Amino acid sequence: MAFLRSIRPDEDFETVQGPALTLRQPVASDYAEWSDLREASRAHLTPWEPTWAQDDLSRTMFRRRLRAYAKDVHNDISYPYFIFENATGALIGGVTLSNVRRGSAQTASLGYWMGVNYAGRGHMREAVSMILPMAFNVLRLHRIEAAIMLTNYASMRVLEFAGFQREGLARAYLKINGRWEDHLLYARLAVGPVPGGTERGR
Repeated sequence: MAFLRSIRPDEDFETVQGPALTLRQPVASDYAEWSDLREASRAHLTPWEPTWAQDDLSRTMFRRRLRAYAKDVHNDISYPYFIFENATGALIGGVTLSNVRRGSAQTASLGYWMGVNYAGRGHMREAVSMILPMAFNVLRLHRIEAAIMLTNYASMRVLEFAGFQREGLARAYLKINGRWEDHLLYARLAVGPVPGGTERGR
């Protein structure tokens, strides 16, 4: 039955600390920095994301997001994190484990975004490598999945660096920027050495 249960309420998953980055769940005081970063990165991000709502960056929408985040974490459905640089304290992006499925699956989906001024510096490689031990050792998931658009070569490199393997093509898998797009499916299993953690078995 331990295989089927969710995490305990007292287990530490709100913050993940690394050498250069910290992953922390969003709070209300993040709004101004988050909205500024997203607005400055709009052209960089919109080709890879679902269509932004007209009020996507408003304080009201951010508050709604926080309420949804809190509910999803409480229900063991999703675990959102903002990414901060340790050296500067700056918010630079986000990474989320979503669509958590328990029972016989023990699976979640990985998604992430990086501010335009911080892209290409290896930060997302570190962030993904940081979240995997939390996913496997704290949340006790067995499989982490990710879907990448066919032209998103930077994300492919991030996932392959973190030990994800390409599994196949999903046609018209997600609606991105108003269009149904084909995606490549990747997955990482909790077998063998887990970055930052212990070796796991099947």
